Amino acid sequence: MFHQLPMYQLKGRSAFNGKLDNSLMLARHLGHPEKKFKSIHVAGTNGKGSSSHMLASILQEAGYNVGLYTSPHLKDFRERIRINGKPVAKKFVVDFIDENQLFLTAHHMSFFEMSVGMAFDYFATRKVDIAIIEVGLGGRLDSTNIIDPEVALITNIGYDHTDILGNTLREIALEKGGIIKRNKPVVISETQKEIKPIFQKIAREKQAKIIYADTTIKEEYKTTLLGHYQAKNIKGVMAVLHELKGYKVNKGHVVSGLKKVVENTGLMGRWQVLGTHPKIVCDTAHNTEGLRLVLEQINEQKFNALHIVLGFVREKNLEPIFPLLPKQAQYYFCMPNIQRGLEVKNLHQRATKAGLIGESFPSVKKALAAAIHNAAKTDFIFVGGSTFVVAEVV
Repeated sequence: MFHQLPMYQLKGRSAFNGKLDNSLMLARHLGHPEKKFKSIHVAGTNGKGSSSHMLASILQEAGYNVGLYTSPHLKDFRERIRINGKPVAKKFVVDFIDENQLFLTAHHMSFFEMSVGMAFDYFATRKVDIAIIEVGLGGRLDSTNIIDPEVALITNIGYDHTDILGNTLREIALEKGGIIKRNKPVVISETQKEIKPIFQKIAREKQAKIIYADTTIKEEYKTTLLGHYQAKNIKGVMAVLHELKGYKVNKGHVVSGLKKVVENTGLMGRWQVLGTHPKIVCDTAHNTEGLRLVLEQINEQKFNALHIVLGFVREKNLEPIFPLLPKQAQYYFCMPNIQRGLEVKNLHQRATKAGLIGESFPSVKKALAAAIHNAAKTDFIFVGGSTFVVAEVV
């Protein structure tokens, strides 16, 4: 799967199909597994991963058999496909490819199309009560968008994958809004005035009920997932649960589910603490909106000096990101070990022009090792900039 066919995670735009023909063809070949289980569809730029895991955790606490499809993975492909937090069995992955290899190869299925088909087949085979399906990229033309979910959730919209989704928030919202289905409710976790008319128009055309969670949900809940941004995600999650018919979820399930997200679902990389003395935290936030929230969180920490291990992918627009980054920090520039990684020399030069002071390192691990060596016990080390940077340290 990784080497014979395109994989967006490694290759970027060149691996993006941009249509649903193959996904529909594979679904027919597999006997339409997507029609054999109920689902919740989650899209957005920031917060869709955390929201998906929170929904899965709460429904697990309510006693349901819950499928969870997310991307990308950090360490193991099987992280993408889980039931009640347990990754898909190795044997299922091997058997799926073995049984369908001729079809997959003949029709030039992408890595993501194969992954989605495998997930849907697994959830149908294991007869899950419901599956939480996270969009991979965009929404309208994403391979997951062949499902007819009970509820759709759209989280915060920001600038990411602009080379594919568009250069304006309105263009990006149009792609994300593509998951809205006819006569099915859609929850918008955060009202953004610029793009509200986009969602309103799509919902009206699809005769879909639209709910703005930040203005309708009054309950206050806390999660053990760190980061102030989770408060917005929780509002969206609660609104989805209010709209989800036929499932019994009470306050106790919500409270315990939000406390046990990592334990129940295996979530990694969201304000994950890797060490203390010095405190080391990584976060997969990789666009302007996400990084701004993470940096606000860093500013509230107590430390003497700040060390930042930083790397990006090539297509990332760094111009709006550099001004957000603190100039008083010591930087350790690196390149994630993937084809799409931004060369460290390029990053170092551009960062220096933006007033960020630091050194270059040949790998993420060496950059982190240098930061740990230089930091005092009372300092703070942050690792981020890209999902792939975080994947190398968790």
